[in-house]
Amino acid sequence: NNSIGLDFSLGHLYVDSNGKHADMPKYYQNSLEKLAKLTRKASKCKKGSKNYQKQKKHLARVHEKVRNQRKDFHHKLSHTLAEQYDAIAVEDLNMKGMSRALHLGKSTMDNGYGEFLGMLRYKLEERGKKLVKIDRFYPSSKRCCCCGRVKEELKLSERIYICACGNNMDRDVNAAINICDEGRRLLEAV
Repeated sequence: NNSIGLDFSLGHLYVDSNGKHADMPKYYQNSLEKLAKLTRKASKCKKGSKNYQKQKKHLARVHEKVRNQRKDFHHKLSHTLAEQYDAIAVEDLNMKGMSRALHLGKSTMDNGYGEFLGMLRYKLEERGKKLVKIDRFYPSSKRCCCCGRVKEELKLSERIYICACGNNMDRDVNAAINICDEGRRLLEAV
């Protein structure tokens, strides 16, 4: 079975179980300066005036461009994955909760992971393939993908997963491999 696991990654959108990441262009971050400038301009205009309306339109256009760039990136990426793999395993994450709890609102929303998963799901379904969601409490980051040992503590700052069995790898790749294995297990159980 040709399957892959994807682990959500703030900086890259995701890291897959082959060790590759989708380098998500930070469209929103890159246009923040422009947006701030337009917002300042609008705030100096008299509310309801023609200039105010003009600035508002301009601001909306920039937001729309960012949205379209992100959507285009997601469509192309999800298409490629849906063509390549028969099954894709992902974690069932609470994106809203994550963006609030970790004070990462902008970067979490900038990569639009939820939107990406939606596209991936329907593209896989169209081809008769599967998107497998892993329980969000499954210890994908804490479990060693080589020996299966689960660490009690793993800080977010620890970027390398080091296990007593000798496994020493990027923590996101380790998690993605675990997600892939759990996805396979769930598919076989059906």
